[in-house]
Amino acid sequence: MARREWLYGRQAVLAALQAGRRECYTLLLKEGILAKGIVADIVEAAIERECEVMYVRPAELNRRVGTVHHQGVALWVSSYPYLHEGELLQRVEDAGHDALVLILDHLQDPQNVGNVLRTAEVAGVTAAVLPKRRSATITPAVVNASAGAVEFLEVALVTNLARVVELLQERGVWVYALEAVDQAPLYWEVDLLGPVGLVVGSEGEGVSRLLRERSDGILRIPMWGRTSSLNAGVAGALALYEVRRQRWQQALLPEGMSPPLRRKGSSPVT
Repeated sequence: MARREWLYGRQAVLAALQAGRRECYTLLLKEGILAKGIVADIVEAAIERECEVMYVRPAELNRRVGTVHHQGVALWVSSYPYLHEGELLQRVEDAGHDALVLILDHLQDPQNVGNVLRTAEVAGVTAAVLPKRRSATITPAVVNASAGAVEFLEVALVTNLARVVELLQERGVWVYALEAVDQAPLYWEVDLLGPVGLVVGSEGEGVSRLLRERSDGILRIPMWGRTSSLNAGVAGALALYEVRRQRWQQALLPEGMSPPLRRKGSSPVT
């Protein structure tokens, strides 16, 4: 039988029901919870999905879910529907010039992963890529941290990130690593038009040496304070929105004109 799990948190549960990408089995509600607002939306969506609805005591809800941070709701569902490598590459090819891929290099904090994937979904990325080992994957904690955004996001779980980067590059994707390298250009100085992949490194180690070497360039986010690094989710958000800003700016220019940016491949890889 396929793995099943409890999703929890009102936004996460509602998103899973609305996205419709997982099988839905049982909705648990805390006894006494008022069926209004988002809770009413959850119950309505569960009924539409022909999902069993049950009211249980708070202690029973805590026991089943394994946390008290469930906001009175939990949903018993099938496992997260990851993309296979081939599906990822097909989506990138289908997106063509507009492809935007986020690659998370062994982030282990579920809160960080959830935060950056929430931004990725809002920014309309083509897909996100996670490694199978030494990384937080799409657990219920990550779904909750993303406020359910990952339920609408395409996420690939892969064995070898470096191989995936090479396969993306073969399909015309320019891959940039976000790293604090002094001689690297600032992230707004590089041409991020066309198909782009962004690599965000782990909380402690940053981007791995192999992925830095495989990338087409490094992008630097400036820091003026005394702290030496940014939260991975914040760094990823800044870069994703710079890609969107450049594409929006390009769309406003007369046909044939380009914004005054560095050309691709001009950033150093160290």
